[in-house]
Amino acid sequence: MKSIKVLTSALALSLAAGGAMAQEKVNVGEPSWPGAKIMSRVIGQVIETRLGSEAGYAPGANAVIFAAMDGGRGDIDVHPDVWLPNQSSFTNEYVDEKKSVALSSGNYEGRAGICVPNYMVEKHNIKSIFDLATPEAQALFDSDGDGMGEVWVGASGWASTNTFKVRVRDYGIETFLTPTTEDETVFYSRLKDLVDQEKGAAFYCYAPHYVHALYDVTILEEPEHDAATYKMVQPDQDADWYNKSSVSTGEPVKTVTVAYSSSLNERNPAAAAFLANIDMSAAELSKLTYEVVVKGNEIDGVVSDWIASNGDIVDTWLGLK
Repeated sequence: MKSIKVLTSALALSLAAGGAMAQEKVNVGEPSWPGAKIMSRVIGQVIETRLGSEAGYAPGANAVIFAAMDGGRGDIDVHPDVWLPNQSSFTNEYVDEKKSVALSSGNYEGRAGICVPNYMVEKHNIKSIFDLATPEAQALFDSDGDGMGEVWVGASGWASTNTFKVRVRDYGIETFLTPTTEDETVFYSRLKDLVDQEKGAAFYCYAPHYVHALYDVTILEEPEHDAATYKMVQPDQDADWYNKSSVSTGEPVKTVTVAYSSSLNERNPAAAAFLANIDMSAAELSKLTYEVVVKGNEIDGVVSDWIASNGDIVDTWLGLK
């Protein structure tokens, strides 16, 4: 874990405890994927139960959340689950250039690729990303009988979805499998049916994620990441992003962190200090995701129980240890 900014946290805590200045409500962004929703509640509950401030939640896509943090008006103050380099177009603009948004010092590693259930590996020898670019795969992964297979590349609004659209094209997969972009909840409902019947399923996946606890799945082999063959232009950078992008290499290991509006340094210093230090681990987030998504437990209760059972971790985020 990275070093704790003790003086900053101590100042923030003293302000929170003593009421030396107003601590404005903190609105936490809530992107659509499960890990982000859980992290939003972890952040919100710590702000309310440990810092004594008010927290709210605001659903939104990445572009909306970053623009609101940049505005600094309190519409949305926090992005709870920033995946880099996927969202680097936003951090380049708002963190590096404008400095209107800051990132937490803590982070965890994330990995992403295309997954298939293990029975597709064992029964049909689907091991490599290139095994999807064949007439055999076209038949194996055709779930709707239209003559084309399908590969889910993520939900609309995710930066990774754009990347995997390009990857599917550049690997030659889209000749045989149509990329789909339905909501994650809708896709996972369909995935359950496919797995129950041991039918072909190919889909964007990442870790940490509950799918690895829910089903036996394999991330397909890809060429090792090479920056020279990985050129991704996002829609906010160029309207012709799809044609100007080229991705024919594996994903780099991701860094996942928390972003928050720099305006919180004045509007709620205690919350800003906490957000600067937060350092959730991938293992703990996977446990929480499993409890909520797989076991069906209510998210606020799961998060509340976790905070109560992991006081040492939270104390470290608050600069108390």
